[in-house]
Amino acid sequence: MKVKIATAQYDISFLENWRNYQAKIERWVTEAAGQGAKILLFPEYGSMELASLFSKEIYSSLNKQLASMQSLLDDYIGLFRTLAQKHGCYIQSGTFPVRIESGAYRNRAYLFMPDGRFDYQDKLMMTRFENEQWLINSGEELKCFDTEYGRIAINVCYDSEFPMLARKQVEAGANLILVPSCTDTLAGYHRVKIGCQARALENQCYVVQSPTVGEAPWSEAVDVNIGAAAVYTPVDRGFPDNGILAIGELNKPQWVMADISLNACETVRQQGQVFNYRDWPSQKAFS
Repeated sequence: MKVKIATAQYDISFLENWRNYQAKIERWVTEAAGQGAKILLFPEYGSMELASLFSKEIYSSLNKQLASMQSLLDDYIGLFRTLAQKHGCYIQSGTFPVRIESGAYRNRAYLFMPDGRFDYQDKLMMTRFENEQWLINSGEELKCFDTEYGRIAINVCYDSEFPMLARKQVEAGANLILVPSCTDTLAGYHRVKIGCQARALENQCYVVQSPTVGEAPWSEAVDVNIGAAAVYTPVDRGFPDNGILAIGELNKPQWVMADISLNACETVRQQGQVFNYRDWPSQKAFS
């Protein structure tokens, strides 16, 4: 079964009010759904543009941004939940920094289902910026999600650079890994890109990346954003020779779309030129 996936190169905007944010998200989702996309991916920390709805004293402060944004979380969830139901699609909305009961913050990636349900994957591996400046904590659980197109998983940005996370998800049945990302240097973008391609190679699965793009000088958190959205594949029979099914133009706001078949992952694992997925356990003999 083939399904069209849309991954966003999403620009950070300065917004006057919630209505402008809602209109922007509705426009993006309507465009992708209108072209037949059934799985939509937005980037890590794309939600940080919501900080612009508050005063300069708040949006220019890392700590005050996080605290103030909690007042918008229910509306954020409601917006994406409604759009997923309206368009009959799965939406990974990027990430939102969520304050949990202990008072700590988690970088949370929500997945909204066509039937109104939603779930989330918290980021597990934290960058230096998150650890040392923003004080956002690691999540505690690695998940997979069942969809009508097959089981999928989420690696939030830096998580994609650690192979054991994706491996555990793929062994649990995920053939598609969604990677919402946010990087402020070209090197950072390439680290995530290389991680995504390596995970697709090792596990003979699809890995899809969505970055924030453009500049937002008003924000201390997401002031510079560099990247290109892409759909990465196994490098074997039936797939592109370079493992890139689709990729966007660097730093240009746009959707990148491709038709994928999660069943094709099982086929290449059984009939491919190489057996990266099957041969993974053989490494243990040399470690």
